[in-house]
Amino acid sequence: MTEKREAKRNYDREMQQEIRRLHSETRKLPKLLLHACCAPCSSACLERLLPDFAITVFYYNPNIDHEEEYQKRVAEERRLIDEYNRRIREASCGFPPACDRQKSGLSEIRVMEGDYHPEDFHALVRGLENEPEGGARCMACFRLRLFETARVAAQGDFSCFTTTLTISPLKDAGLLNAIGREAAEQTGRVTWLPSDFKKRNGYLRSLELSREYGLYRQNYCGCSFSKTEKK
Repeated sequence: MTEKREAKRNYDREMQQEIRRLHSETRKLPKLLLHACCAPCSSACLERLLPDFAITVFYYNPNIDHEEEYQKRVAEERRLIDEYNRRIREASCGFPPACDRQKSGLSEIRVMEGDYHPEDFHALVRGLENEPEGGARCMACFRLRLFETARVAAQGDFSCFTTTLTISPLKDAGLLNAIGREAAEQTGRVTWLPSDFKKRNGYLRSLELSREYGLYRQNYCGCSFSKTEKK
């Protein structure tokens, strides 16, 4: 593994620089594959990214502990995207990016659902069951999800990929960005979009949007280990 904490890097600024570079290379909106962990985290990330990308949300989370919980979360993701697309079509002034880009238009969000095979996650973290949250088990989980996102992005016609995971105050943006870059380098065909979505009050905005859309907010990341720690 190459990921290390990278002190004093502003990933939000790097994201904006990369967006400017992508826009300088094409007149069309660049195509972004956005790995989504859940609807609440997706809400603010999508709002921020929509003016600059044609977005496909990739819902790939085999770490979620039970089928019922998984289906509940993926249904919320699809409900949020349906609502955003409705507002894009209507150019509703309750949707800030649509107002800002009303003349040039926004691209409706697409959604892809990855395979839900929790046995893949459990096989990957075997031997790491006693690791604390945020430790080696979580790093393995991040790698599983981001490397799969990179693979799908490389097979598709995407300019870049990134993840909503960096919006969480409990997750290390430096580590996630390092894993994302490593995944991109392994494919050799798609760019990692740096991010730290918690910047510029991103996490607070996700709370506001969750209330606005009545989104289901779970109190654990998804795996049985994090669920146990929350009890």
